[in-house]
Amino acid sequence: MAKMTLDELRSLRDSKKKEMTQRDGDKTAQIVVGMGTCGIAAGAKEAFDAFLDELDNHDVKNTRITQTGCMGLCFSEPTVEVAVPDMPRVIYGNVDADVARRIVKEHIIGKALVSDHIFDKPAKDIIDGETK
Repeated sequence: MAKMTLDELRSLRDSKKKEMTQRDGDKTAQIVVGMGTCGIAAGAKEAFDAFLDELDNHDVKNTRITQTGCMGLCFSEPTVEVAVPDMPRVIYGNVDADVARRIVKEHIIGKALVSDHIFDKPAKDIIDGETK
C-alpha cells in the first residue's frame, strides 16, 4: 500500500469518525445488522454500508447502527432488526443495499414498515400490550 499524505490521513480520520458516531451515542432508533458468517456471505457488509450511506445522505442523526452475530434466520440473510419509537420492533430479511436504503427512507424517516421484507414482528396483542 502506498504511503498516505497528511491530508489523506485527515480525510480518512474524519470519514471514520463520522461512521463511528452513527454507531454510538444517545439515539432513539436502532438498526442491528446480522453479521454472522452466513449474513456476511449473503451481503450483510454491503447492506451495512448502504445503511451508513443513506443515513448520512438524509442527515439522520437519531439512529444508531450496530452489528450482531447470527440471528438464526439463515434462510433470509442478510437480516436486520429495526427499532423505532412508537413502532413495533421488526426483523427484515433478504436485505441488500437497495432494501437497506428503502428501510431508511420508509421505516426510519417515513415511519412505515417495508412489508415485503418483514420476516418477524410481534403479534398485534403484544404490540397493544394485551395479554389474552
